[in-house]
Amino acid sequence: MISGTLRIGTRGSALALAQAGWVKQRIERRHPGMGVELVVIKTKGDIMQDVALVKIGGKGVFVKEIEDALLRGDIDLAVHSLKDVPAELPPGLTVAVTPEREDPRDVFVSKNRIKFEAMPRRARIGTGSLRRGFQLRNIFPDVEIVPLRGNLDTRLRKVETEDLDAVVVAAAGIRRLGWVGRVTQFLPVEIIIPAVGQGTLAIEVREDDDTVREYLAFLNHDPTWRESQTERAFLRRLGGGCQLPLAAHARTEGAAIKITGLLGTIDGRVMIREELRGPAEAGVELGAELAETILRRGGRAILDMAYRDCR
Repeated sequence: MISGTLRIGTRGSALALAQAGWVKQRIERRHPGMGVELVVIKTKGDIMQDVALVKIGGKGVFVKEIEDALLRGDIDLAVHSLKDVPAELPPGLTVAVTPEREDPRDVFVSKNRIKFEAMPRRARIGTGSLRRGFQLRNIFPDVEIVPLRGNLDTRLRKVETEDLDAVVVAAAGIRRLGWVGRVTQFLPVEIIIPAVGQGTLAIEVREDDDTVREYLAFLNHDPTWRESQTERAFLRRLGGGCQLPLAAHARTEGAAIKITGLLGTIDGRVMIREELRGPAEAGVELGAELAETILRRGGRAILDMAYRDCR
């Protein structure tokens, strides 16, 4: 049993605090009498809210400062949205636990609750995600994608303040904050493939801290763990220093697991989409195999061009 207070590192947004608070409550229930404290840490992504994510690095901008605090020993664990966690972690850290996944879909929040399929021509749709913007352009070729930053409530309000027709955001955050009533539609994963890890919490700890890892093990949800590892294997094989439209979603189907993945070009002209199904226990291999399939179908050329342009 750990003595003293367990310190959880988290961002300070309403959503991040709700997620970390959920973990805190469950630890307190499981281990009565154990002190649990939330430690709010500002990240680069929180500070630079007037700059598009792609321009400030994208990968790791919501986790690096928290990971630094974890490595220094200022906190004992960190709670992240898994989709914000890069495929490669700093040496000495590991994602030890993934609780049961929340809704992985995106949601459509529109002016006057107009349905997704009824969007007018040249609709103005807000999103801060290359992945969402790319897929929206493939459905609505004349759509105007309006870059969005800020916390979830700010992005939802921009339907009115920025005269947008709609915004697209993650369902998980909406559900965790109790705002389902603001949603026009939930978008099926077959229409808009989610980000790798979307809807999943990642609890990150120091790799050598066996005590904390054992203490948190009860929170892990095996199907979510398999799905997240499958998606992250796909990301790891395609990952790099450049930002590209990339998506993957794995779903357990009995004793099998299915993963659908997508890679595209920044200009939206090329989209490669594939899916594979195999034994659930072979998810990591399946994710990597899907990435290799996409690389053979033209993904390697997309990555080579992206690396050349971002040097």
